[in-house]
Amino acid sequence: MHNFATAVLSLGIAGWLVAGDLRAENWPGWRGPRGDGTSLETEVPKHWSATDNLAYRVAVPYLGHASPIVWGDHIFLVGTNLASHERMLMAYRRTDGKLLWERSVMQSPLEGKHRLNSHASSTPATDGEFVYVSFLDKTQMVVAAYDFNGTERWKVRPGVFSSVHGYCSSPVIFEDTLIVNGDHDGEAYLVALNKKSGDKVWKTPRENRTRSYCTPIIRDIDGRTQMMLSGSKCVASYDPRDGSRHWIIDGPTEQFVASLVYSHGLLFVTGGFPERHVLTIDPTGKGNISQSHIPWRHSGKLAAYVPSPIAVGNYFLVASDDGLATCLEIPSGAIQWSKQLSRHYSASLVTAAGLVYFLDDFGVTQVVKPGREFEAVATNHLFKETDGEEPQDACSASPAISQGQIFLRTEKALYCIGQAPRAVGKK
Repeated sequence: MHNFATAVLSLGIAGWLVAGDLRAENWPGWRGPRGDGTSLETEVPKHWSATDNLAYRVAVPYLGHASPIVWGDHIFLVGTNLASHERMLMAYRRTDGKLLWERSVMQSPLEGKHRLNSHASSTPATDGEFVYVSFLDKTQMVVAAYDFNGTERWKVRPGVFSSVHGYCSSPVIFEDTLIVNGDHDGEAYLVALNKKSGDKVWKTPRENRTRSYCTPIIRDIDGRTQMMLSGSKCVASYDPRDGSRHWIIDGPTEQFVASLVYSHGLLFVTGGFPERHVLTIDPTGKGNISQSHIPWRHSGKLAAYVPSPIAVGNYFLVASDDGLATCLEIPSGAIQWSKQLSRHYSASLVTAAGLVYFLDDFGVTQVVKPGREFEAVATNHLFKETDGEEPQDACSASPAISQGQIFLRTEKALYCIGQAPRAVGKK
């Protein structure tokens, strides 16, 4: 049987490119090459400001909260033209931020949404050949594929979708399929599409009919390939090849946004609404494992609803929406430290070279070394100080790390942090 651990690495490491003397990864989808916010790069910027260690800043004309993705010399973003109601896909040149092309994926009335959501919040995915995007067209999910020249290859509507909070379903590439989460307030489902044609491969119902926005992660565990996600009043694992379910845990609450993390043989969950929990799951069971496979859990203010967490070494770190950062020891779940770092987080955590990057809504990134004591490495301000006033921009998208740079997408611009990048393969 094909080993997915190898496949997921190859996506980002086929992936592994040489630019000068730097070994570098692509960042091909939501939370990077492994879907968990981790970068294997070691030479990643730790210090920057609005004027220092910044390769470029380019204006982005369309609003969106989706994260940037990077493949070779291409950066892809999505956004919404609020005037024309078009949902847009944009390709930028990584070396200097030049806009290479933009395409209107569809035109549709702006859906109702939560004030912290956008009309373009689903992060695209790429396999190096096609770029896959997902939007909402009134009551229908739209998924489309484009090649690197901006030519549309296919567009399908695989299911209905309804939520007062809006839409955010980031596609996940697995082998020859593209998988999208359709948790919503109706006939909810998970769906897999043929990534070459858009044809439906399988579609699995989700029985609890409750809006959630978790992007699945896929791992080989205990002899099974498991696609795991929280949402719709449960945490569950499915076979990504046919959509059959391995196991399920009831609750522990109704709605989820943050993605899961897998490390040390445990699955880590943080969420949601109305109750907030942090817990670990032993993913080796079958059927309903609510009472048998939860090694430890916490509840309350340390949990995150929107920002996805991170695992680094023996530590698990969470950034709550309200700006509280917490570090827990993985084996025991013991809290090592908990510190108020900001007023609000929307972006998910990323890690490189043993450090964790906390990007808040106001453009401040705190670089922290996980451990038994809180250790701040750097505090970086993306925007100029405004004498106590609110900054003129905001950060909701999660960072991308690729080829020695950090890419940050704000409501108004795309930033490339680090030394000015060279084209792939050039010295």
